[in-house]
Amino acid sequence: MRNRLIPRTEWDRFFEAFSRRHHGRRATVRVFGPKIGSQVEAHELPLEGIVPEARGPAVIDIFLGAAPPRSNIEHRVAEPEQVWVELTDAGSEEALEIRSQDGTQTVVQFEVPRRMAVPITEAEWP
Repeated sequence: MRNRLIPRTEWDRFFEAFSRRHHGRRATVRVFGPKIGSQVEAHELPLEGIVPEARGPAVIDIFLGAAPPRSNIEHRVAEPEQVWVELTDAGSEEALEIRSQDGTQTVVQFEVPRRMAVPITEAEWP
């Protein structure tokens, strides 16, 4: 596996393309922090999108959906500092990590069926 740091100047374009590529994929969102330990915020729900806020304080919103009667989930990451994408050896995007200024890490991890893993090329990244 390898990780790629996404420069802050590319966040808007990266998240737009990332959300398009992974829309509807089942994702688990975990939050790790010195004060809260490890928490599961959402488990295997379809990803609707990830959006960095353009105005006001820096935040990144993660939207996950579910079929009725379950409600949609929004997870807000405050004061994001770094964004990393984790790639499998085959080049598929397997997870996304957002690190906040306070040391909290939010991880969006996808369920990757082996037969459906599709490598992402550099040309597909913004």
